[in-house]
Amino acid sequence: MSGKLRLGVVGAGGIFKAVHRNAWMEHPEVEVVAVCDINLERAQQVATTMGVEAVYADYRELLKRDDIDMIDICTPNLFHSEIAIAALQAGKHVFCEKPDAVNPEEAQKMADAAAASGKLLMVMRNNRFNPSSQFLKRFIDEGLMGEIYTGRCGWVRRRGIPGKGGWFTTKELSGGGPLIDLGVHFIDVAMWLMNNPKPVAVTGATYTKFANDDISDSAHSSFGEKKDDGTFDVEDLAIGFIRFENGASLQIEFSWASNVGEEMNFVELRGTKSGASLKNGELKIFSEAAGQLTDTVPVIKGAERVQPHAEHIKHFVDCLMGRAEPIIRPEHGVDMIKILSAIYESAEMGREVRL
Repeated sequence: MSGKLRLGVVGAGGIFKAVHRNAWMEHPEVEVVAVCDINLERAQQVATTMGVEAVYADYRELLKRDDIDMIDICTPNLFHSEIAIAALQAGKHVFCEKPDAVNPEEAQKMADAAAASGKLLMVMRNNRFNPSSQFLKRFIDEGLMGEIYTGRCGWVRRRGIPGKGGWFTTKELSGGGPLIDLGVHFIDVAMWLMNNPKPVAVTGATYTKFANDDISDSAHSSFGEKKDDGTFDVEDLAIGFIRFENGASLQIEFSWASNVGEEMNFVELRGTKSGASLKNGELKIFSEAAGQLTDTVPVIKGAERVQPHAEHIKHFVDCLMGRAEPIIRPEHGVDMIKILSAIYESAEMGREVRL
């Protein structure tokens, strides 16, 4: 592919403005040519900031354009699969904000549509592009952790419910609470570091204890539009346990609100040669040498200048330009949504669910 890639944006809300917009605008091989949002005024406002003339309220009209190579989907979760499938069938490449879909059936339809179209489908997995994650992946691939047999991951907030009463807390639109909102991030990076083992069973529990609490101490609660008379029918905390085909396992915990000391995201892995802790982006490696236990903190130069969302968008463009092979594939998304769906099922039924 030569020349600039022409992009159409579908969904001009908070996540697009926060981490997608600048990444696309600053990429020298991308030209943003259209912005679509069901709220036409918002589409117009965002388009104006980007110097884009074409705005739409209906994504179907945008997809009719034959001068668009790819689209970026930043809508509420429910609409990811519908728009992605339509775009792939219209011959567009698709980059989509996470999660892939709200249920496994829709995620599989997306994967099938990508295969049938021959176009690239990629869903945001920005934490794979964190410099510490990249370092740890290479460390693992070089055999320095040995066999990774178990781990745990999570993102816990003290009070950080996004868009309370809006689409984030409305199950029909979001598919769930922090498990589907935050779990995608760190279950994905943990499984990627573990070489994407096949999940075979899960156990989970979910809780809703802070639906009537209006205190916030997290910047992340600013995402979404709050509605005082809105819906809150999702969990605010989910815990679980995933078993993999190779015998490995992973503990998980994700919350928007719980009585913990601090907001924290983390991935911990246990290997036969060493272990690793990636907490709030800081990496530590635990091993032994010369008859002693050792703790190592790698110095990763330039890490503070890296914006992981932008790095993922660069990877997407690199793949389209033939410079890279995708490290995020549609089947990863299908497995992810199967896991999340099964955890919700396990929580409801009170027993382990096989995948």
